Amino acid sequence: MARRKKKIKNAKKPDSNTDELAKQIKKVSKGLYYISETDAEIFPFIGNKAEAVTVKEVLKQTERVAETPVEERDFTEFFTHLTQIQDWFGEEEMAMAQKFSDLKDLLEKNLKDLKVFKVGKIQLDIYVVGLNTENNLMGIQTEAVET
Repeated sequence: MARRKKKIKNAKKPDSNTDELAKQIKKVSKGLYYISETDAEIFPFIGNKAEAVTVKEVLKQTERVAETPVEERDFTEFFTHLTQIQDWFGEEEMAMAQKFSDLKDLLEKNLKDLKVFKVGKIQLDIYVVGLNTENNLMGIQTEAVET
């Protein structure tokens, strides 16, 4: 599946803190894929200033209509199945779970009010976002297919 990046309308040039965090997210998420009925790459999401992390704000910053279906999920719950070690894991699965744990830690350390938004039906865009120190909406984005 080709990755689809949503362009942010009127996005301002990121400040140095935002730019640095985006680089860290890109580095930590390199090689990570969100597994659903398809495997989708995980990459940084950099938005604009926001007063709060809300469905309305995410739809606005991803240029979606207000009627677009959105499911809000808990940040910790989202990462639980990605970071949980199973007794059948081999080295590759263990390394992947650790990378997801590192990504979760990076987001928690640098962003506040973290939330997960699944946007759309069946073919979903997933945004795991919070506010950085400059109140920019940022985090990660990926895709999923859920039938």
